[in-house]
Amino acid sequence: MAPDSPIRHRLQALAHACDHLNERVGRAISWLTLVMVVTTFLIVVLRYLFDLGWIAMQESVTYMHALVFMLGAAYTLKHDGHVRVDIFYLKASPRRRALVDLLGSLLLLMPMMLYIFFISWDYVAVSWSLWEDSPETGGLPGVFLLKTAILALGVLMSLQGLAMAIHNGLFLAGIDTKPEQHSVEELK
Repeated sequence: MAPDSPIRHRLQALAHACDHLNERVGRAISWLTLVMVVTTFLIVVLRYLFDLGWIAMQESVTYMHALVFMLGAAYTLKHDGHVRVDIFYLKASPRRRALVDLLGSLLLLMPMMLYIFFISWDYVAVSWSLWEDSPETGGLPGVFLLKTAILALGVLMSLQGLAMAIHNGLFLAGIDTKPEQHSVEELK
């Protein structure tokens, strides 16, 4: 594939679109961490100073935590923030790291995320068919919406895996000078 090939441009545009989507979702969802901290603080203050509490308020922290985890996972992957056992990876050449990331994306990440998506489909569909709410009296409605985030996790992580595969594949093909991800040295 030539460096100025239309296929290369399409692949780069696809990778950029996946990166851009996960960047936007990650930045938007990151605000929930602040809301979660403030809500937890309020729960503690209301409980211990005023002897007040609401199940819905407590459940909201669980909802927010789940959303931050599931919708923010692809953003974390994009910024190379996941835990990696880098005994060999740290000292590997950029080409070897790109190969590890390419194979990891194609053979581990994407199949696992597709499996999570498809295995969760019926679970989420049943929840939607019941318009599932909290089992707790006074709990939050919309458990079916929260469960839908499982499917979003599979989609967003698969898209980020695809972007990683494209970036690293183009790097290995000698078309791009560097994969879009941060190197281990940049993270130190």
